[in-house]
Amino acid sequence: MSHKADILIVGGGVIGSSIAYNLLNDGYTGRIVLFEKDGLYEYASTPRSAGGFRQLFTTPVNIQLSRYSLQIYKNFKQTMAIDGEEAEIDFKQRGYLLLATEEMMPFFEKQLTLQHAHGVRSQLLQSKDLLPIIPELTTDDLAGGLYCPESGYLDPYSVMQGYIKYSKKLGAEYVYEEVDSLLLEQKEIKGVRLTSGEEYHAPVVVNCAGAWASLLSEKIGLSLPVVPLPRQIFQYDVEKQLEKPLPLTVDPTGIYFRHEGEKYIAGFSEDTKPRIDFKWRRSTFEEKIWPTLAHRVKNFERVKVERGWTGLYDYNTEDQNAILGQYPEVKGYYVAFGFSGHGMQQAPAVGKGLSELIRTGKYETLDLTPLRVERFAENQLVKEDAII
Repeated sequence: MSHKADILIVGGGVIGSSIAYNLLNDGYTGRIVLFEKDGLYEYASTPRSAGGFRQLFTTPVNIQLSRYSLQIYKNFKQTMAIDGEEAEIDFKQRGYLLLATEEMMPFFEKQLTLQHAHGVRSQLLQSKDLLPIIPELTTDDLAGGLYCPESGYLDPYSVMQGYIKYSKKLGAEYVYEEVDSLLLEQKEIKGVRLTSGEEYHAPVVVNCAGAWASLLSEKIGLSLPVVPLPRQIFQYDVEKQLEKPLPLTVDPTGIYFRHEGEKYIAGFSEDTKPRIDFKWRRSTFEEKIWPTLAHRVKNFERVKVERGWTGLYDYNTEDQNAILGQYPEVKGYYVAFGFSGHGMQQAPAVGKGLSELIRTGKYETLDLTPLRVERFAENQLVKEDAII
C-alpha cells in the first residue's frame, strides 16, 4: 500500500515534533506525516534526558540556539496552550553552574567574553561567591565557577508532549510504526518504507530518528559520524535536605547534579562503547558518582538511590554538535540529529530553522549553516568544548 504526503518526518520526538509544529505554525499547508516506532515513548531519548537547559557554550552557534530556545521555553506554557489548558513544562530558572579548579578559570574567562558578546548573562564567580548559591558546597579545591542565572532545568517529557499535541492540532499526522528504510532514486528522496512493507511517498524526508538516525541513513549509503551512546542517570534522596534549591551544577570531574522535586538526580558522561543499551547499574553510582557527590556537598554523604535509567545520546564523534540541513547532492533529504545531549534544549530553535530552510530554501531567524552536513568534508568542524 502506498500513501502520499508532502513532508515525511522520521522520529516523532521533540526534534521531529518541533519541526512539524514550526512548519505548520509558519503557514505551511501541505500534508506532514511523522513516524514514531515507540508509541509510548518508553525508550525515546527526550524523556530520559536530565532536562538541563544552559547557555554556557563555547561556540557562537550553540549560544544562539540556546538564546532563541530560552525565549520559547519561558513562554511555552502560554504559547502552547490548547483550549485553555496550559502546557506546563516546569521550567525552573535556578541557574546553571560549572564549578572550576584554578587551572580551569582562564578557560572560563575566555568563555565569558564570548557569551557576553552574544547576550548571555553569565558570571565568573570566585570560590567565596559559590556559597550563597549552594551553602553546603565544599570549596577548598575550587577556584570559582561559571554561572548563568537565567538557565536551569525543565521537564523534557512535557516539552515533547507540548510539541506533539500542538502539531496534531495544526494538522500533523502521527503514524506509530517503524521506518525500515528510506527510498532514494538517482540522488532524489522519494519517501520511506515501513517494516510492514507499506510505503509513504513525499518529495521531502526529514531524518530526526536520534540514536537510530545514522543507521537509517547508512542503509542508503549516506553515512554521518553519529553513534548511539548510553548515558545513565540516577535519582536519590538524602537524610538532610539542602538549604536552597540547586542550580544544575557540574563538578570539575564532569559529574552533574540537580534537584528533582524534593529528590535529586545525578549523572556524567561515562566513557563507554557505542551501543543501544537501556540497562542502568547501581554500581556505577556507588563507584563513580557518589564519592564525588559526597566530597562536593556534605549532605550527599548519606544518600539512598531510589531509581535509575539510561537514555541514548545521538553522539557526533567528530565535533559533538548537531548536524542540520539538506544532505548535499541529495534532493529532498534533510537531517536533524547528532545533538550529543543538546537536543531538547535546542529543539525550539532547530524546529524554527528547519521550517525556514524547507519552506524558503534559507535560514532567516538564525544562521545554522555552521552545522551543515558539508562541514565534515570541508574540514570546517564546529568544536564545542563544553560537553557534559
